Amino acid sequence: MSENYSGIRESRPNRYNDLGSTGSQAEKDFKNGCLKKADRSFAQGLQCQQINSMAALMSLEDSVFIAHSPQGCVGCTSLAVDQYRVGQAHRGVKNIKNPRIIVSNLDQNNVIFGGEDKLKKAVGDAMKRYHPKLIFVFASCASGIIGDDIDAILRKLQEETQALLIPIHCEGFKSKICASGFDAAFLSINQYILKKEKLEKKKGLINLFAPVSISYSDQKEMERMLSLLGLHVNYIPFYSSLEKIKEIPAAEASTSICKVFADEFMKTLYEDYKIPYSHTVMPIGVRNTDIWFRGVAKIVGKEKEAEEIIQREHERILPLVESIKDRLKGKRVFICGGTGRSFAAAALIDDFGMVLVGLETPTYDEDAQADIEYLNTIHSDYVIDIANMQPFEQVNLVKRLKPDVFIGVPEWAAKLGIPTTHVLDMKRPTMGYDGLLFLGNKIADQLENPGFNVKLSQHVKLPYKESWYEKDPFQYIIGGE
Repeated sequence: MSENYSGIRESRPNRYNDLGSTGSQAEKDFKNGCLKKADRSFAQGLQCQQINSMAALMSLEDSVFIAHSPQGCVGCTSLAVDQYRVGQAHRGVKNIKNPRIIVSNLDQNNVIFGGEDKLKKAVGDAMKRYHPKLIFVFASCASGIIGDDIDAILRKLQEETQALLIPIHCEGFKSKICASGFDAAFLSINQYILKKEKLEKKKGLINLFAPVSISYSDQKEMERMLSLLGLHVNYIPFYSSLEKIKEIPAAEASTSICKVFADEFMKTLYEDYKIPYSHTVMPIGVRNTDIWFRGVAKIVGKEKEAEEIIQREHERILPLVESIKDRLKGKRVFICGGTGRSFAAAALIDDFGMVLVGLETPTYDEDAQADIEYLNTIHSDYVIDIANMQPFEQVNLVKRLKPDVFIGVPEWAAKLGIPTTHVLDMKRPTMGYDGLLFLGNKIADQLENPGFNVKLSQHVKLPYKESWYEKDPFQYIIGGE
């Protein structure tokens, strides 16, 4: 996210988002430079970067979120809205509210004549209704194709608007890697809020970046662990505020719970504000939690204290992990999730003696390669599907591989009658040492009580012909030879 970073993840070398292979073959091809840019001749259910830009910020206090788009573009925000509401309940909020979302509602006429007037009206409505401190305006495919200059429009409106107006360029057609939406949001935060202004460092303050899919229990676990190192956390941007965002440059260090969420932004913070950062793994499972904790300890100079803490934590949890392992050992697993979370979960299942048979994740890059090299030492002969959504491939693979349990976003696997455990709903613990115990018991409980999914499969018909299940699931991936 430095001055020469476009905010589009494909602009970085060695990033791939269309691949069907095995773990061992993907590792070999990446090392030998044999992976090529591929595409799909048929695609289903893509996630665009606009929803990630919106979801990253939708829980900010005193904010309004304007989607300069047709109405349909905000359909995916229903999940983020649910996560925001649940998060409030977990934090003890009595009067639960929705995020303030306004859609400029571009239509066919605007495609011809432009949508400038609708954007102006949306900003005016936001001020009249809510009197916020922040108004974020999210570009869309439609506004990008029209050519509406949202930057110029907002600059003009800023002269007569008390709220800070922030444009975010997250047009969906700009990137097939949906994580680019996070970068678009952080680029605008750096440009319009932080503005490269230096602050005096606060002793022990650490920026902890977390996406919407992190549960409150996980937040508390990460804060607990960091407090053991004498650190206090600026938790952003989820359930944050303008004041907390402005405090980012005062931190001594930065880290992220999700490996891909703020990696580019942390590079920018180092370049612009000299804030060192830890970029390691997502803290799911014993090994990854150890690595994540050691990474933070190293940048704050507390490696010795970290080793003592890790030893105490191991003494507390490892006997409990063994009891869970007795329930899960040898079970075959298919995993689906974001790039950081899916690889972390794949390493986690080794804690419980489980066997990886398939892995679906949106992107393959140098970080993924490091994870694959480790996974290939503990798992063999598993399928890897690099796909932004693509449920038709997932259903084919899951039905073909017949795993005992599915970990990830469970809808399609649940309809096949397979026991499932969600790791992206931000409602349950998954991170750190305590999250490991909850997740392990959750998986075991699902395996021992699969009745709901079994009955669901008997009453739900998936929209695929039987002939599809007999075909190569990767037949629509073209190029890359």
